[in-house]
Amino acid sequence: MKKIKAVIFDLDNTLVDFISAKLKSCEEVCKVANCGNAKKLFEYFLSGKHGFESHENIADFLKDHGVFNEELYKKCCEIYEKIKIEKTEAYPGIKEVLIELKKRGLKLAVVTDAEKDQAVKRLKKAEILDYFDIIITFDVSRKKKPEPDSVILALENLKVGTEEAIIVGDSIRRDIEVGKKLGMITVYAAYGDWRFFEKVKADYKIDSPRELLKILDNLL
Repeated sequence: MKKIKAVIFDLDNTLVDFISAKLKSCEEVCKVANCGNAKKLFEYFLSGKHGFESHENIADFLKDHGVFNEELYKKCCEIYEKIKIEKTEAYPGIKEVLIELKKRGLKLAVVTDAEKDQAVKRLKKAEILDYFDIIITFDVSRKKKPEPDSVILALENLKVGTEEAIIVGDSIRRDIEVGKKLGMITVYAAYGDWRFFEKVKADYKIDSPRELLKILDNLL
């Protein structure tokens, strides 16, 4: 096995607790609209009808509750975006892990299906943006995981081979299986898996970000 030179991270629910932030933003939308509840609104985002981040989910929610009008819709979208970023936080230990990885001379990348402006906002709010050498987003690669394009693009930008990189993510299908197909070492971030824990097929499983350093100690 070649020396590990880079670590590629998923963003949401791997570096930052995005689902908690999203639920809090849904809660605030329901307060503004005076209808429904956060769990029900969140289900609209999960439906797949418009996309996980589309504001059209909010429009459907308001229409189904009989309260839709353009002014309220605009206000709900604004509060949704505002609270979502305000409540975005890095998982405990993430920042310390990134600092240690940089000390060890490793190159770091983020690969996410989020748009570039959204990804940057989340990383800035979590105070971890500056630790990454490259950020590959959907509007850069034009392909979403589990398509491998974005991960391959990250590897090319970092100038490392697949056998020289680790991929860390909370989704078996969208992160781990991609890494395995490319021949990378895979680390399943179980602490961020909000899908009631997927069946683990990764090379390693971590229940906290700090456990990644132990894995690297063994590999290096």
